[in-house]
Amino acid sequence: MRRKPVVLVTGANGEVGHGLVFALHKANQYDVLALDLREPDPEIRDLCVATIVGDVLDKHLLDRLVSEYEIHAIFHLAALLSTRAEFTPETAHAVNVEGTLNLLKLAVEQSRWHGETVKFLFPSSIAVYGLPDLTTKTETGRVSENQWTLPTTMYGCNKLYCEQLGRYYSDHYRQLAVEDETHGGVDFRAIRFPGLISAFTVPSGGTSDYVPEMIHAAAKGEAYDCFVREDARITFMAMPDAIKALLDLMAADASKLSGRVYNIGAFNPSAGEFAHLVKQHFPQADINFKPDLKRQGIVDTWPADVYDFRARDDWGFAPEYDLERTMTEYLIPNVTKRYA
Repeated sequence: MRRKPVVLVTGANGEVGHGLVFALHKANQYDVLALDLREPDPEIRDLCVATIVGDVLDKHLLDRLVSEYEIHAIFHLAALLSTRAEFTPETAHAVNVEGTLNLLKLAVEQSRWHGETVKFLFPSSIAVYGLPDLTTKTETGRVSENQWTLPTTMYGCNKLYCEQLGRYYSDHYRQLAVEDETHGGVDFRAIRFPGLISAFTVPSGGTSDYVPEMIHAAAKGEAYDCFVREDARITFMAMPDAIKALLDLMAADASKLSGRVYNIGAFNPSAGEFAHLVKQHFPQADINFKPDLKRQGIVDTWPADVYDFRARDDWGFAPEYDLERTMTEYLIPNVTKRYA
């Protein structure tokens, strides 16, 4: 029986996964195979050729995928996020690193089966950066891909190492083997995402989630204690731009890409500035700043802004949502409708 050609999305039930499945379905170029630890929500389950409840650490499950499906691209979104990873660092390493390694090996096997390179899209993070103090953060300003990659969190370490694994599988796989075995057939492409803001999924414990938590709480009429200072500043992006970036990078001509890892960003308000905007739209919003010194310390190691010129030059990255449009056209109407 001929295997079914698909695009595999791991972590399909998460914040990025939801938007990506919708976008892939709308593009109507690929059948989507969704994998998640939980049964995918009905609104995305109906958009997929198949949904599988399972773990990226389950090698028997992944072997089954190899035998049943013809996978031409992988969006590997499954991960243990930054805050939770600090409580269970060994588990985070297993999920974030060993899980990624399993998927890279799956990509190699798929390439050997159907004879074509498998594109591997990987969401990395600004958590790979580690600025030593606030003075350095202020003086440095924007950071490029090769600056200050000294993460202080397990999540950041995991992401940085997986970027290197992807580069190895793409460019140096089995380099001492005989010539016809050295090419892994993997085309790894990673985006270092800033904090992502979604109007349609509830924040799930990321260290940058204080911004989306603010607006969801305001829309529900609940008080919110922000866990960072008012002056805390990192980059953010609306979810539609994040999804579009993944699809644009996937579609980019490989000959035009100057690297395998790209920064992208859209806007970088301080926590206080964002709270002010939220109160303009929800005058009764009760937002207080009660910094958690440990989580605040992590945010302080992340850059206030990033250079994303390589992404703009190589594959045309250009965010469509600035802060004003994100608030007025994306967040306010959709989050308000959600809790009406």
